[in-house]
Amino acid sequence: MRVNHQEAPVLDALAAYRDGGELGFSPPGHKQARGAAPEVRAVLGDAAFYGDVLASGGLDDRRQGSNVLQRAEELMADAVHAEHTFFSTCGSSLSVKAAMLSVAAPGRKLLVGRDAHKSVVAGLILSGIEPVWVEPQWDPERHLAHPPSAEAFDRAFDRHPDACGALVTSPTPYGSAADLGAIAEVCHRRSRPVIVDEAWGAHLPFHPDLPSWAMDAGADVCVTSIHKMGSGLEQGSVFHLQGDLVDHDTLASRADLLGTTSPSVLLYAGIDGWRRQMVLEGHTLLSKALALTAEVREQIEKIDGMHVNGFEDFCGPGRAAEFDPLPVIIDISELGPGGYRAADWLRAHHRIDMHLVDHRRISAQFTHADDEDTAARLLEALRDLSRHADTLGPAPVVEIPGPDELRPDQARLPRDAYFAATEDVPADQAVGRVAAEMMTPYPPGIPAVLPGERLTEPLLRYLRSGVEAGMNVPDPADPALRTVRVCVDGENPGT
Repeated sequence: MRVNHQEAPVLDALAAYRDGGELGFSPPGHKQARGAAPEVRAVLGDAAFYGDVLASGGLDDRRQGSNVLQRAEELMADAVHAEHTFFSTCGSSLSVKAAMLSVAAPGRKLLVGRDAHKSVVAGLILSGIEPVWVEPQWDPERHLAHPPSAEAFDRAFDRHPDACGALVTSPTPYGSAADLGAIAEVCHRRSRPVIVDEAWGAHLPFHPDLPSWAMDAGADVCVTSIHKMGSGLEQGSVFHLQGDLVDHDTLASRADLLGTTSPSVLLYAGIDGWRRQMVLEGHTLLSKALALTAEVREQIEKIDGMHVNGFEDFCGPGRAAEFDPLPVIIDISELGPGGYRAADWLRAHHRIDMHLVDHRRISAQFTHADDEDTAARLLEALRDLSRHADTLGPAPVVEIPGPDELRPDQARLPRDAYFAATEDVPADQAVGRVAAEMMTPYPPGIPAVLPGERLTEPLLRYLRSGVEAGMNVPDPADPALRTVRVCVDGENPGT
């Protein structure tokens, strides 16, 4: 099939809808901004409302006879070397659940890297899939997890040959990437599919100096967020399919089961336009971004008390296989105040919002949208932080567990524990109890505790000391972690 990447079917259809004077006696009720409150229009602008039309019976006719969305998805698949692409307006949180449900079923096993995002755990809870956890590669010096190795997945399959497939997260929000080719080989040797949660990798297909793109590395399904490292709108996500280990119609059905019946055309347009931008200009834009980020990294390294983690820190035996330099991870452990206080200070004094924040790091996520002006503003703010670090006081102690203390026993399936009868107990009485909720430092959103895991004193001490230091743990019933939601003792799992 010949494709024309100058096209943007969704954007073109939106323009035709507007220019043609279409009048809808249908949702959305604002009727092309006419009914929106003036105060809302003043803030959002009318363009947001003009792009908010029904996907069928608006952007396209009621039977989608013009195949607007289908043509946009075909263009995206061609752009990223996939056989099929699906658009989602519910974020990669939905896309990864659809992928999981296409590979495994309730009561069946799926190998899952334990550094998975909370949306994967939510998928386990909703589906009843039994996770076989595959341990990440832990860097004890930097207190950081990198994606699991291919050997770890191989060993997990040896122990659980009935597992339906595997799910790996790569790259991580810290920019470290797995050896996807080797992991795909491990899975395919057993005729099992591999899902890659590549939410942070939308840009990877469009420049050779970035980590391997999942489709090129042999992944069967790949999920990516257009809004993270691309220029789509929040919640814009795509998932791609190739090969015959995952059925196309099954994947489409699972996506339909989970997705909204009122998808946002505005988000479709953002995805469609980003694909055209990347195919036509992506290499040039990303080359500039990589050059700019290299200069920023060099300048930050000169600031007192700051070290920028790079390839030499994150890659090598027992660590990541590849590295994305665009997430600029800054270790400020020598500076004193810790990541939480530093990030709050930067927002309060320079109106700069950092991305990842932990007990010893802050991070600045660069994309093709950054330029000399944004870089200069960041660098000046960081230099000012260095000059004023002593006024912030020393970082509160966050008691990080050792590698052997990080993983509690999985006493129940996540689904069984989540839906069990529960009670809230004081945190100091929760040791040994089975958690009925996730406890997730955010961002990046990787749960430290899952439903069904038996709570340990080191993990509770880590989370509670983290909250006191400024860590955000938004998902428990009590985000302050004075109490913890646990399963009622003696209750039969699944009741």
